[in-house]
Formats: sequence, C-alpha cells, structure tokens
Amino acid sequence: MNPATALATVLIDELVRCGVTDVVLAPGSRSAPLALAAHADSRVRLHVRVDERSASFVALGLAKRSERPVALVCTSGTAAANFHPAVIEASESGVPLLVLTADRPPELRGTGANQTIDQIKLYGSAVRWFAEVGVPEDRPGQVAYWRSLVCRACQRAAGPPDPGPVHLNVAFREPLIPDGDASWCESLDGDASGSWFRARVAPPSAALHIPPTRRGVLVVGDGAANVRRYVAAAGMAGWPVLSEPNGGGRYGDHAVSAYHFLLGDQEFADAHRPDVVVTLGRPGLSRPLLSWLRRAEEHIVVAPDLTRWPDPTRSATQVAQAVEIPIAAGGDAWLRSWRHADHVAREAIDAVLDSSGLTEPRLARDLAEVLPNGSLLFCGSSMPIRDLDQAMRPRRGLRLMANRGASGIDGLVSTAVGAALAHNGPAYALIGDLTLLHDQNGLILGPREPRPDLCLVVVNNDGGGIFSLLPQAALEDPFERVFGTPHGVDLGYLAAASGLPYTVVQETEELSKALKGDGLRLVEARTDRARNAAVHVAMREAVRAAMRD
Repeated sequence: MNPATALATVLIDELVRCGVTDVVLAPGSRSAPLALAAHADSRVRLHVRVDERSASFVALGLAKRSERPVALVCTSGTAAANFHPAVIEASESGVPLLVLTADRPPELRGTGANQTIDQIKLYGSAVRWFAEVGVPEDRPGQVAYWRSLVCRACQRAAGPPDPGPVHLNVAFREPLIPDGDASWCESLDGDASGSWFRARVAPPSAALHIPPTRRGVLVVGDGAANVRRYVAAAGMAGWPVLSEPNGGGRYGDHAVSAYHFLLGDQEFADAHRPDVVVTLGRPGLSRPLLSWLRRAEEHIVVAPDLTRWPDPTRSATQVAQAVEIPIAAGGDAWLRSWRHADHVAREAIDAVLDSSGLTEPRLARDLAEVLPNGSLLFCGSSMPIRDLDQAMRPRRGLRLMANRGASGIDGLVSTAVGAALAHNGPAYALIGDLTLLHDQNGLILGPREPRPDLCLVVVNNDGGGIFSLLPQAALEDPFERVFGTPHGVDLGYLAAASGLPYTVVQETEELSKALKGDGLRLVEARTDRARNAAVHVAMREAVRAAMRD
C-alpha cells in the first residue's frame, strides 16, 4: 500500500471512530487519497460540492445543527483559502469543524510548483488548533501518530469548553490513488476500545450564586447553551426573558418579544433598570438592548469557556461558567409590568403589520407562525433575523438558526442546505436577494448528492434593504449605486437554471400554500425597500404612542 492511501484510510477511519458521520468534499487532485477513502467508507455520509466556499458553509451548517464535528476536505492551493470565511464564522460562533487541507510535500513548496501556496497556519487565529500532519512514511509508529492526532483534533474541535474549527494540513506524495497492494509495515487498525485514546475533560467549577432578587432579567443571544434550564430558572424567579429568535429562549409566559421597541422608549428603559442581568450567548441584534445593557449595575455573562466570553457592550461585572438563579420572595409587580408593556407593544406592532400588506417584517412574523412544529428556520444575517427579532411572537416547537458569529451574508444558502441535511424534519430559510445571489453555487447539488428538504424563502427588494434603515439612506445621490446596489436579476431564471421548483408570493395570504412541497425549492416574495423602511418607523412610533396611552 502506498503511504498516501495508508494515511488517508487511517484518517477517515479514526474520524468515524471519534463520532464523525459527515464529510464534505470539494474535488481536486492532491486530495484524491482522502476523497477515495471517504467514498469507500460506508459509515460516512459524503457530500460533494464543486465550489470550495459552498462546501465549507455546507459543513458549517451540518456541524451547527448536529452539534458534532464535520470533516471538510479540499485540495492544495487557493482551494484552501476559499474555506477561510466559513472557518472564521465557525470560530466566532463556536461550531466544530475539522478542516483537512491536502498539500504538496515539502520538496515542492516554494518552487513555483503548480497549485502550491503556503498553507501552514493558513487560517491564523481563527482555528482552535493547527497541526502539520507531515508526509506519511512506511515505518512503524505512524499509525499511532495519525490516530492520536485525529483524536486530539476531534476533541479540540468539539470542546468542551470552547468548540470551534481545527486545521490539519495533510501532505501527500504521489502516487495519490491505491496501487492494489494492501500490505503495510504495521496494522492500520485502532485499539479495541474504539478510538486511539479518549480525552477526559474536567467538570466546570461551581456555579455562581446570585443573591435573590425579583428585579432580574435573563437575556439570551446567539449560541447560548443550556437555555431551557436558565429559562425555567428565570420563570421560577419571576424574571422576564429577552431572547433573540436564534437564542432559543423566546417561548413561554415570561418571554418579552417586543423588547427592541420597549427599550427604545427611554421612559420605559429608565423605569425598568434591573438589579441584575444574566446574559447567555451573544446578543447583538438590537441596539436599544445593547444600550440598556451598558447601563446595568450588575451584568453577569455566562460563558462555558472563561478565556473567551461575549461582552460587546463591555459592561460585564462578572463572568461565570454557570449561574444559579434563586427563587425570590415577594410580589410579581416587576414581571407583571414587563408583560403588560409587552402586550401593549405587541398589539401596536401587529396592528401596523396587519395593515401593511406584504412587507418584510410581516413576512417574518407570519412565516414564524405558520411553520409546523419540529421545523428548522434558518435566517439571513442581515434584515431577516432583525425582522424576526422585532416581529416574531413567542412560540414553541421551532428551531431558529443564523450565522451570527461574524454576521456575514456569505455562504448562507450553503449553510442552510447543510443545516437542513442534519435536521430531522422540514427546514426553511428566510434570506434576502443579495444573500441568495452571493451564494448561488449553494443551489448546485449533483444527482448523487444527499438532498435536503429545504424551502428557501427569498425576500427580493432588488438590493440591500438594511441600508435604507441606516444613516447612509440620507445620501440620495450615491446611495442607490453604492449602498442600495440594485441587481435586476430575475430569480425565476436562477431557479430554473438550478432545476428548482419556484413560486412567487405577492399577497400574504399566499404564503402557506407556497411553502408546501418537499425537497429543495425556492419561494420569492417581492417587497419595496422604501416601504419597508416606512413600516419600521411606523412600528416604532406605534409602540411609543401605545406606551403613552
């Protein structure tokens, strides 16, 4: 057996032993040993994508939804560089990726050899760990080295306490395909216990105990862990829960869904300054919420890893791996005040949306309501997730996800496809037109590839709608070209080129019917950017008026 085949066989086998079930591959020559080994192993679900960036975001979606490491493979050269955006998103959002980049052996590096770049620590600080695997050799001891390296990589990617991407750079000399000889100088098998070794992680330190108080608030952002436990504790303590849609805590009687508008009302924000705020995950959708957090006297951030904690407002007074929220004696006037204000604000918001026709906030609200229990809703990182944050009512039975680590719009179609492939149930995505166009290659699936049950709902306002809500909108002359960026693309032709079923929604009543079906499909909802900006202003003003009344 040639060394390249031996190394690739062992790497894939040890990945499986460590619990990896999915491998995403972007084809190439130097990665041939890994591609053939993954294809030959029936325990692996292989996903092949023609574009490295799309492949990397498919892997990100698979790992994000399954919460397990996913292997990502490419050839040498700029193929590996195209993984970088997804690696950054995985790092910022704590998603376990195992990036295996094939490389030329040392004697071909720095010589001008074809498809050769410097891949050593290519992703810099965006990975939790990097290892140069080295060129395989036919000598005893190699198998133990390869297996222990893979096992360590899997453990470091999965955490705890700090999951994220790991990069293994794998150098192969030719020949790159099996030579028909199965002999090797030692057994290629792992040990009888399963994987080569099993790392043991020490339990977290004791939880931080908070003094009993009724005037507490639980804030839940993206990437929060143990959400149900903390929401239940907040409920027992009489605390309101302010959860972003993708935080996973917007359900139950304590959920305050209109917090964006309530905290944007200075009078309400001043009157509802808590004794303590406990934050899970990374809040970042609502500027009024972030401004309110800056004024908190006691702000406790819960972070599994005490070397990396989210604190965008730099207002944290304590950071803990776990917190105990005690039951506090006394009346429930605090929670009653939040709930009453939320009810008043919600009625005002719904009245505006119900009379707005097919607008982006209404589409977001109605979509979140009509999806069946057990559904996955993947949200675009720009306006769609913000529309959901401002318009979505509390509900159970819906899993919401978004790429909010670096909050880019790149690779979102592919991420949604990957998440749908890992989800046990119907999946939907709410994204913008520029997001779709940015990742058109995510729609390309070969005839033998696993296909997701995913409905892509695309809001088409012919450009970048979020900029109409920002100060740039006042710059009338350059605005449309350099911020609005109209494209004029007919999405029906885009769907046809990819062989996807396609539906246009023109009225809100058509949404439920348009969502029906299975497989990968596209629903387009056409909206107007100026009208959308006016609806956001109307919601804000309606809530302020209702609060005064």
